[in-house]
Parts: sequence; structure tokens; C-alpha cells
Amino acid sequence: MANRLRLTVAFVVWAFLISGLTVAHAADPGFCKQYAKAALNQVRGGLGNPRCAGGLQGARWSTDFAVHYEWCLGASFGAAGTERDARTQYLRGCSGR
Repeated sequence: MANRLRLTVAFVVWAFLISGLTVAHAADPGFCKQYAKAALNQVRGGLGNPRCAGGLQGARWSTDFAVHYEWCLGASFGAAGTERDARTQYLRGCSGR
């Protein structure tokens, strides 16, 4: 009985900690609004360059604000930075900068 109680308590604590970590790392709406605006600026820059435009595939290059905003709300700050950096690297590479 004592082992079962310990196991139950450990599971509840583990679940609480995991759920808290997930929420703590999600980006906030204000940050995500700015992230989505910046993403659209990058997308427009890529679309405006014929050397870049052909490679703009997938959600990373969506012209829809909501796609970037909604993705950001479920992402960590680190993941948002990684995504921004991936767009930046692609644009630098295709534009020769």
C-alpha cells in the first residue's frame, strides 16, 4: 500500500512539473504579434527577390499572419528564434548577402 501511494504521489508531482514546464516556455501573445510581423517582413523580402522566391515552401514562408502567430503561441522563445534564424539564413544565402 505504501509503495502504491508513493508511486501515485510521484506520478502526480511529475505530471504537475511537466505541465508547468510546457506552459512556462510558451511565448506570450505580445511577443508572438511582433514575431508574426517580422516573419511576414521576411516572407515579403523573399518573395520580392526572384532568386529567393522559388524556394519559399511550407508554413515557414506563409503570407498569412495567423499562421505565424498561432504557431508562435505554442512554441518556446528558443523555437521562435530558431525559426526566425532559419528564414534569415535562407534569405542571406539566396540573395548573396
